[in-house]
Amino acid sequence: MVEQRFRKARVGGSTPLASSYFIIYVPRFRKVLFKRNFFFLWLGQIISQLGDRLNQMALIGLIYMRDPGSAMGIAKILSFTIIPVFLIGPIAGVYVDRWDRRRTMYTCDLLRALLVLAIPAFLFYSNSLVPIYIIVFIVFCIGRFFVPAKLSILPELVESKDLLIANSLVNTTGMIAAILGFGLSGIVVEMLGPRAGFYLDATSFFISAALVFSIVKKQSLRVDLREVGKEIVELISKSVFQEIKEGVLYFIRNKSIRLTAALIFILWAALGAVYVVTIVFVQKYLGSATKDLGLLVMFLGIGLFAGSLVYGRFGHRVSQYKTIFVSLVLSGIMLVVFALTLQRYPLFSVAAVLAFALGMLVAPIMIAANTIVHTVSDNQMLGKIFSSMEIVMHLGFLVFMLLSSVLAEKFSHGGILITVGVVLSVLGALELIFYRRMPWCQT
Repeated sequence: MVEQRFRKARVGGSTPLASSYFIIYVPRFRKVLFKRNFFFLWLGQIISQLGDRLNQMALIGLIYMRDPGSAMGIAKILSFTIIPVFLIGPIAGVYVDRWDRRRTMYTCDLLRALLVLAIPAFLFYSNSLVPIYIIVFIVFCIGRFFVPAKLSILPELVESKDLLIANSLVNTTGMIAAILGFGLSGIVVEMLGPRAGFYLDATSFFISAALVFSIVKKQSLRVDLREVGKEIVELISKSVFQEIKEGVLYFIRNKSIRLTAALIFILWAALGAVYVVTIVFVQKYLGSATKDLGLLVMFLGIGLFAGSLVYGRFGHRVSQYKTIFVSLVLSGIMLVVFALTLQRYPLFSVAAVLAFALGMLVAPIMIAANTIVHTVSDNQMLGKIFSSMEIVMHLGFLVFMLLSSVLAEKFSHGGILITVGVVLSVLGALELIFYRRMPWCQT
């Protein structure tokens, strides 16, 4: 039986040995993944995000060279990567919906590659870090155009019935980068130096641009010149701020999008609340500054990857909103279990298993949320909607990260983790109880 399925899966070409399990047991994933255009997008993002991890480690290595042990230096870099979400996000969404999304993506990759190259080529030995801060800020401003374009182009690359699987596969790019990138980038930067990290990151952007450029968009065989002319006149007559206003009103008036945004805010607020606290908590109970923490992130990433695959395969059987509510409940419970168990049994093996389980439970939330947005939104509004979602996510993360950092000075770290877990579970349970009264939730 397995041999028959394996032979059937291999029709159309050979596949890497590492993908054998994936191909044999998840044939629907294979069907979507090996669609030419989608595969180029998927592969390009794995390479690009691996480069991003190298860039992060190279920046940390550079700051360590200039000012060892400076938390403020790292905080400055972090702030320059997040601020563009609020400043550029809304405008980027408008232009993503105006421009060709494929062209937007490979142009963004090329610009980011050239900017990152400037750091080791011209600025590495500069006495001031200000030019590097400026480049980092610009690179992440450009990234604000790339992210909504990537998410918005999916309906153009796959059929509507394959959107859930496509979102699952896109989500795995971040998971793969997290699993491999966090481990490999630290070793590479330590062995070859921060300068090599920047060069490799720039190379990854060039490769990603080439793959995106290779995507062949479907061309419509019938063109209504009157409709095209009408759209051009309408587009010219609109200002950017008018389109931002339209996007905001569309966001507010659509009940499904509002609820999805609220759920995403809850998730990212919880992530922000436990971010700093978990680092200190793990260091305290496992007695390691960075080694165990980095390995736990890898196990969390493996769990996210596995959860993405499982949900992508079986998720169509359950309402996407119900999936999100159940995942919130179970994720909150697992966070409580993680805090209580690690306090009583401070063993890395125990923490690794719990981190893996937490990753599996959290993974379906973002996939289901993105699928809902694709399902209920007009195609010409997707760029603005995904940009708005980015703002919601980062706002929740930043606000609650700062709040939990203040509370951590007065309360125990374990107590904060337990409280966040309980609140997350209660909110998920309440939504699960009342969601049947909301017709738009039956997605």
